[in-house]
Amino acid sequence: MAVTTEKIVKAVGEARKASKKRNFTQSFDLAINLRDIDMSKPENRLNEEVVLPKGRGKHVKVAIIAGDELALAAKEHADMVITKEELEELAKDKKKAKKIANDIDFFIAQTDLMPLIGRFLGPVLGPRGKMPKPVPPNAPIAPIVERLRRTVRLRTKDKPVIHVAVGSEDMSDDDVAQNVEAVLSHLERKLDKGMGNIKSVYIKTTMGPSVRVEV
Repeated sequence: MAVTTEKIVKAVGEARKASKKRNFTQSFDLAINLRDIDMSKPENRLNEEVVLPKGRGKHVKVAIIAGDELALAAKEHADMVITKEELEELAKDKKKAKKIANDIDFFIAQTDLMPLIGRFLGPVLGPRGKMPKPVPPNAPIAPIVERLRRTVRLRTKDKPVIHVAVGSEDMSDDDVAQNVEAVLSHLERKLDKGMGNIKSVYIKTTMGPSVRVEV
C-alpha cells in the first residue's frame, strides 16, 4: 500500500494536537476523496462494510428483529429487540420508525421475517443503507453483535467522497492508525485502480481541523 503506518500515525497525532479540548469525547473522522470514478452511475457507488481491528471507540447500537426464541436470546446482547408484532405496529407509526432507524447503527433480522421487514420498514431503512442482515433463528447472536459493533460503513452517493469514523480521542494514535489502515486496505482491494483511485485522505477530530495523510 502506498501509505505507510508511520505516515498515518503522524497524521493522527497532528490532528489530535490541532484539536481543542471539548466537553465531550470527539471521534476521529476520515475523509477520502476519490478520483476517476463516475459517481453518476449507481453501479459505481460504494456501500461497503469494514471491521475495524481496534473497534470504533464508542458504543455502536445494534437492533434485532426476531421471533420468540431468537428475540429472547438477543435481549442480553442487542440494544433493542423488535418482535414481529412490534414490527407491524411500527409500520403504522412512520415517525417512530424513522426515529429508530436514525438511532440504531445496525439491524439484524430473523431470515423468515425479511419479506415483512421489506414491506413495513424497507422505505425507512433502505435509503439509510440500514436494511437488516438476515440470520437464521438458531444463529449465535453474541459474536454477530460484537462484530457489528466494530464495523463501519463506507458509502458514496453522487459525490466521490467517503466520510467515516475510525475511532475516538480515548484511543491511542496507533490504534486509530490501524483502523485507518483497515479502511484504506479495503478500498485498495475494492477499487478498480486500487490506491490510484484515491485522490487524497484527511483525518480530523469531530470539531478539529483536517490534517492530510500522505498517500
